[in-house]
Amino acid sequence: MFAALCVEDRSSIEALVAIARDFTPRWERRGPSAVALDLAGLERLFGHPRAIADELRRAAGEQGVRASVAMAGTCTAAHLLAICRQRAVGSRRHEHPVVIAPGGEASALAPLPIDLLAVLPPRLLAPLPPCPRAPLPPPISTFHRWGLRTLGALAALPADAVAARLGAEGVRWQRLARGEDLRPLTPEAPEERFEQAIDLDWPIEGLEPLSFVLGRLLEPLAAHLERRGRGAAAVRLQLQLVTRTVHERSLQLPAPMRDVRALRTLLLLDLESHPPGAGIDRVVVAVDPTPARVLQFSLLTRPLPSPERLSMLMARLSALMGEGRCGSPAVVDTWQPGAFAVRPFAPRDHEPQSHRDTEKTLNRLCDSVSLWPVAGKEAADLPAVALRRFRVPIPARVRVEGDRPVSVTTYRRELPGGSVRQCAGPWRTSGAWWLGDSRAQLPTPNSTTPNLEVGVLGVGSSSWDRDEWDVALGDGSTCRLVRDRAAGAWCVEGIYD
Repeated sequence: MFAALCVEDRSSIEALVAIARDFTPRWERRGPSAVALDLAGLERLFGHPRAIADELRRAAGEQGVRASVAMAGTCTAAHLLAICRQRAVGSRRHEHPVVIAPGGEASALAPLPIDLLAVLPPRLLAPLPPCPRAPLPPPISTFHRWGLRTLGALAALPADAVAARLGAEGVRWQRLARGEDLRPLTPEAPEERFEQAIDLDWPIEGLEPLSFVLGRLLEPLAAHLERRGRGAAAVRLQLQLVTRTVHERSLQLPAPMRDVRALRTLLLLDLESHPPGAGIDRVVVAVDPTPARVLQFSLLTRPLPSPERLSMLMARLSALMGEGRCGSPAVVDTWQPGAFAVRPFAPRDHEPQSHRDTEKTLNRLCDSVSLWPVAGKEAADLPAVALRRFRVPIPARVRVEGDRPVSVTTYRRELPGGSVRQCAGPWRTSGAWWLGDSRAQLPTPNSTTPNLEVGVLGVGSSSWDRDEWDVALGDGSTCRLVRDRAAGAWCVEGIYD
C-alpha cells in the first residue's frame, strides 16, 4: 500500500516531510506540495490501512497542517486521489481520508477530471531507465478536443490508437490515468553529517595528548561509515585555539578508507608539518563520505599493499622530505633535457589495456623488422648502451681547441677525466626562451592532473640554451659534456655504461 499527503499551501511541505520521515524511511517528494509514502510493514504497528490513514491525518493536525490523505495500491493512484481530495477539502466537503483497496485504482480514478494530469510532476513520466530527453507536458487541450473529460475516458481508449496519434508519451499518460506506476518509489536519501566534535575541559598542547582525542573522535565516525557502507574520501580537522582562532587542515585520501589508526596517523603527520600556534580548546573532525571500495584480488598476481599502508608511508616521507617531493615520476611535454614531474603515488593492480596493446604491437614490430642490420650478429647480441645521468650535473673544467674539447678535469676522484681521444658533437638545443626564468611555466604531463610538481634535473630555470658533446677519454670511459652557452660553464651530465 502507498499513501500520499497533499497540501494547498506549498510552504507546509517541510511539515509533510517531517511527518513522512517519522512514519517510514521510504518516502518521496511528489512535486512542491505532495509527499508519497511506502506503507509496507506498518500494518504491524498501526493495524489495517484505515487506521494508518487516520494516524497520518492526526499527525498532520498536530503539526497544524491541513492535508488531504489518500491510500491506494499504487503510488500514482494515491497521489491523484490526494490532489482531488485536497481540492474537495478546500471547498469544505470531504475531510476524511480516502482508502482504496489494491486492484480498485482504475475504477476509483475513472470519475476524476482529466485536468489532474497537469498537476503531476513531469519526472513521474520517465520510466526505468530514464528517457534521454525531458518528458513532455500532458496534451490536455488535445484530450479536450477528443471529447475526453475524465481519467476513465482516457483509460478506456485503445492503447494502439493512442500510440499512433501521440506516441509513447501518450501511452504513458494513459497508464497514469489508470493509476499505474511508471517507476518505483525512490526514497529520499537523508542528509547525514559524518562529524564528531569535543569541547576540552583544559587546553592541550602537543601531538601526543591530541592523538588520544583524535582516536576518540574517529572511532564513532568509522563505525558510522561502516554501517552506511561508506568510506572517507577526505578528512577535515578544525582546531579551535585559546587565541579564538581556528586552525584548519584538510586531507584528500587516495582511496576510500575508514581505518581509525590510519586516519589518526595521517592527521598527526600532517600536524607535524603544520602545527597549531597555541593551545587547543575544541576539536572537530569531519569526513566526506563516498561509496566504500570493493577489492577483488587475483590468483595470478601479487596484491599491492593496502591504501592505508601506502598513505601512511607517503605521509611519513612527505613529513621528512617536504610536500611535493614524494610521488611518481612523470614525463613532461617539453624538449628540455632533464625535465620531469612528480605526481601523487597511486599504483594500479594492473596496467591499462591500451599499454598492454602498445607493448604487444612493439614486440611484433621488433620481431618482424631487424633494427640493427649487422652482418653476422643479431640485435640481441649487441651490447646495451645506457647513459647514467647525474641527479645534479658535475661542474668540470674543459680545455677547448678549435671549438672542440681536448681535455676534461673534475674535482671528484670517482669521475673520469683526462685527455679526449674522440668526441662527437656539438648537438645544440635551446627553447622556452619566451617564458623567461619562471619554473611554473613548464608544461605538465596532463593539464587535468592535480598536484603535479614540475622540476628540471640540474637546471635552475625553464629556458635553456646549451651544446652537448659525447667524448671518449683516455682512461676508456665515455661521458656526456654539456656547455651552457649563456654562462659559458661546462659540466658532466652523465656517464655511458
